Amino acid sequence: MASTKEIRSKIKSVQNTRKITKAMEMVAASKMRRAQERMRNARPYAEKIREIVANLSKANPEFRPAYMAIREVKKIGTILVTTDKGLCGGLNTNVLRLIANQVRNMEGSNIGIEYTAIGSKGLQFLNRSKAKLISQTIQIGDTPHMDVLIGAITAQLEAFERGEIDAVYLAYTRFVNAMKQEPILEKLLPLESAALTPEEKAGNSWDYIYEPDAESVLNGLLKRYVEAMIYQAVAENMASEQSARMVSMKAASDNAKNVIGELQLEYNKTRQAAITKELSEIVGGAAAV
Repeated sequence: MASTKEIRSKIKSVQNTRKITKAMEMVAASKMRRAQERMRNARPYAEKIREIVANLSKANPEFRPAYMAIREVKKIGTILVTTDKGLCGGLNTNVLRLIANQVRNMEGSNIGIEYTAIGSKGLQFLNRSKAKLISQTIQIGDTPHMDVLIGAITAQLEAFERGEIDAVYLAYTRFVNAMKQEPILEKLLPLESAALTPEEKAGNSWDYIYEPDAESVLNGLLKRYVEAMIYQAVAENMASEQSARMVSMKAASDNAKNVIGELQLEYNKTRQAAITKELSEIVGGAAAV
């Protein structure tokens, strides 16, 4: 049985840990509200531009941009969005499991994969897996900025335009609510009818009049579309990160509280046993005299 000094030391250590996890829970809760607000503010724009591009995929314009070129898939690119920090439960593990499944599926079809990592955790995973990495960006902070992300995703877009890769996928964690985050692996390019939602497929086809010309309008629009999807994915991932961290730290704080209670009970029992032993020795000594 541990001594009372050892138990007191354990109690103090767990109490210090609980102070840290409680503080991290409160910080995550504060950041979560801002991240959710940012993510929800960006959703209408992302949904609207996706709707427009979905209509374009069913239209018959006089110009078909490179981002809509459908080719035989021999090599793909994947943009992996993860967090820079840990202590957020299984958030990163779930999306990395999707990537591992993608690798197995593509290896079975003899399809190569080139990656872009957004976030330190994804970069570390890809380096450990010895995956082919063509670009990366880490330490993006608590607020996503397009000028920080654009350099990394441009490498994938240019590779697609040159025909070096035949499709681009986006892997991230979608925010559902504070208790639920959903890992997503979706096709970003080329946009085709198979990638549309049932509602979009059932809708009427739209066509447009382009000024000054279809090429400049469509190329610019589709670049904005890709940027909007990437920004929204990073914003969703950040909201998911703070929510998952808040829940994880709350669970850690609650567990620490339970451990402290158990250790305190053990301390009281050990202390009472020591007192009883001392009294017995005193009574026995007095009886001997």
